[in-house]
Amino acid sequence: MNTRRINTDMLNDPFFIGFDKMLNKLNTTYHQKDNYPPYNVLKTGENTYLLEIAAAGFEEDNFDIELHEGVLRIKAEASHTDELEQYLHKGIAMRSFERRFTLADTIEVNDVTLNQGMLRIRLENVIPESKKPKKIPIGGRSTIGQLLNE
Repeated sequence: MNTRRINTDMLNDPFFIGFDKMLNKLNTTYHQKDNYPPYNVLKTGENTYLLEIAAAGFEEDNFDIELHEGVLRIKAEASHTDELEQYLHKGIAMRSFERRFTLADTIEVNDVTLNQGMLRIRLENVIPESKKPKKIPIGGRSTIGQLLNE
């Protein structure tokens, strides 16, 4: 298992303001127990991403996909028909799984498709106007007050 330790001492520095929410998310992140099913994360544009999950043998109604409080949960229940078959070799694992991905607050799910055993989830980073950079003019309190009230 590959573990990385995060040095949180730097967050006590006065230049890191408001990172407590991020630190709480890191501390409560769900850790995967295995690497099934395999997946890819691709950056497809400046603000778009593609999450691909290899899901051979699954159909659309086997999936339960949910986005809640910044965690994308993909759960799939395998339909068990193995009892009827006598395998000489079984190399394709089709078992139930649950994967979780922690997303930034500004990431939205655009589209989900299942094609040829590949589940594709298109994501987009949608930055609201309130989070975009703003020019702050030098001025009196009235100017700063107007910026804060926007």
